[in-house]
Amino acid sequence: MSANRHLRNFTVATFFVAIALVSWGAFVTSIDAGLAVPDWPTSFDSYDPFNPWPMWWTITPVLAEHGHRLLGALVGLLTMILAFWTWRADERAWMRRLGFGALALVILQGVLGGLRVIWVSLDLAVVHACVAQLFFALLASMALFQTEAWRSPKPMPRRVGVKHILWIAPAAVYLQIVFGALLRHPGTGIDTTLVAIHLGWAFVATATIAVLVSRVRTTMPMGGLLDRFSKTAIGILILQVALGLFAYFVLLDETGRIQPSNIQVVANSAHMVIGALLFASSVVTSVLAARVRSLPVQPNL
Repeated sequence: MSANRHLRNFTVATFFVAIALVSWGAFVTSIDAGLAVPDWPTSFDSYDPFNPWPMWWTITPVLAEHGHRLLGALVGLLTMILAFWTWRADERAWMRRLGFGALALVILQGVLGGLRVIWVSLDLAVVHACVAQLFFALLASMALFQTEAWRSPKPMPRRVGVKHILWIAPAAVYLQIVFGALLRHPGTGIDTTLVAIHLGWAFVATATIAVLVSRVRTTMPMGGLLDRFSKTAIGILILQVALGLFAYFVLLDETGRIQPSNIQVVANSAHMVIGALLFASSVVTSVLAARVRSLPVQPNL
């Protein structure tokens, strides 16, 4: 049990470093610094990760892009340790395979980021952003799978139709993230069609999360981790909607500016990061609810 506790803590730590990576990536996109370092896997034709260019950290776009690479390498290293540690310490075969699945995904993510640079591809920038969300949610799920709430869940008091919303809600949020990635990487200007789709689908994603939380809180045991997950999901949803509206109005106010203001950069980056947290929270809430739902109903609760 001690080894499992330490492994769980390491998984959570890796998840928090991944939050920093997602945040940094959002900053890179917000200031359009994705090509500030024009080569890969080298940086300015150098394999020195810490000093590829004299005083590189004083140039904001280069700091953003190369710093993102350094942080990505750190997450990759942590994920490698996590995969091998899980293989050695976790008795569940599916969990050991999941650890190496996370390692494969983070390697794929690094390659996608590199190819986006050398091929100067906006399409790969979108794919890179979307795969990052899957990796982030996978880390959150792996942290959940190490908890006592997953290993020894409480049975639900009665069986109610929650099966479909458990996959519909995360899918709706992920699709909204895809629309957001398409909107953030248009190449030139703002695509009004994508804005309309993104804003319209926001109502669908919001409704599905609201239904998910409502169903979970009326049918599942309260007071444990699932209860906290559902409350967290609602809190993140409210914050995300507010940030989305704020970012949109800031963007409208600054239409025509060559460079985005600091307010726009912060608003757009925060909106993207909170979206990642919303997706991850919807995934872990749904997965844990599905786990509880799979148990026999316990009468007289």
